[in-house]
Amino acid sequence: MAGFVDEAQLHVKAGDGGAGSVSFRREAHTPKGGPDGGSGGKGGDVWLVADHDVASLLQFRDHPHRRAGNGAHGAGRAKHGANGADTIVKVPIGTVVKDLEGNVVADLAHAGDRWMAGAGGRGGRGNATFLSNSRRAPSFAEQGEVGEEHWYNLELKLMADVALVGFPNAGKSTLISRISAAKPKIADYPFTTLVPNLGVVRFDEHEFVVADIPGLIEGASEGKGLGHRFLRHVERARVLVVLLDLAAADGRPPEEQERILLQELGQYRPELLERPRVTVGTKADVASTMWDGNLISSVTGAGVRTLLGQLAVLVEEARKELPEAVGFVVHRPEAEGLLIERGDDGAFIVRGKSAERAVAVSDITNAQALAYVQGRLKRLGVDRALARAGAKEGDLVHIGGFTFEYEP
Repeated sequence: MAGFVDEAQLHVKAGDGGAGSVSFRREAHTPKGGPDGGSGGKGGDVWLVADHDVASLLQFRDHPHRRAGNGAHGAGRAKHGANGADTIVKVPIGTVVKDLEGNVVADLAHAGDRWMAGAGGRGGRGNATFLSNSRRAPSFAEQGEVGEEHWYNLELKLMADVALVGFPNAGKSTLISRISAAKPKIADYPFTTLVPNLGVVRFDEHEFVVADIPGLIEGASEGKGLGHRFLRHVERARVLVVLLDLAAADGRPPEEQERILLQELGQYRPELLERPRVTVGTKADVASTMWDGNLISSVTGAGVRTLLGQLAVLVEEARKELPEAVGFVVHRPEAEGLLIERGDDGAFIVRGKSAERAVAVSDITNAQALAYVQGRLKRLGVDRALARAGAKEGDLVHIGGFTFEYEP
């Protein structure tokens, strides 16, 4: 897992909508034909998709920006602009998306999970759209809506059936190299593993994924060392294997190791203590202390097959209870309706996507467009809402980036 990155930032910019066209038919026998301005195309969306082929968030470390295509402008003769191209951003399975305030907005826990990180702007309507019995020659069109733009924090929580948990140098890397094709760096000093390693284990007719989690230290649940970064990868595992070093260099007895490890897991996520788990003593071939429990030696292979048999049964049982990995998807809520607030300057602030869009895409310097916007806001109930909020003639009203004087 060279270049493994489990935290990154992502900036998305959805495409802007194309502008609508103002055009009238000009034909030989109809010099003053009706409006035929086409509408602009919709801006492209930015989607995050969980993909098996992506192992880490490395791609975002130096290149965090992702942008979708803009919609094309409309044209005369009722030619509508093409929609902008969507941008698909592949992320690892288990990617958690947070806003800059730390709120989870999406959890892509399964292969194929999709989430719209940025919605493209709507295309502006051409003047042909505004033809009516009372408006025979509309001289205005809408501008395209600006696409959404956001910064997100991405965190990766590995998806594994089994997580190996233990102190640094407890033998996790040696074990995973013994039971799978994973080849982690192994040496006789603490924190050999600075990034998680995944290995696929095949035992008889069973197959499951094991994660070698970097060693925990006392206080990891409080953020000591790389505590939270390491513990995060334990959260989704169905089964835990607690490894106790029977040849610990500091002489710490296995009972004390087990107490501290379970304490750190429980303080980080109490529900982790309810997961099925197997506790084993490692380095049985060079053990300097006795322990009454499961014993293994990853070097000689002693006890490893028995351990794999236990894990295969526990994983199978856990999969039956939880057919899908623990996870959820949260969609960012979109504000609906109208909200009237009072600003520090005493002005009234109108919030609501429909009202803000109505003024944002219209050229209010055009008298016909302004009349249309006023009618649109009235139909949306803005006038009534302002009156109920206590607005009086002459009061300032802010809607999006525009300011008006209120007239009853």
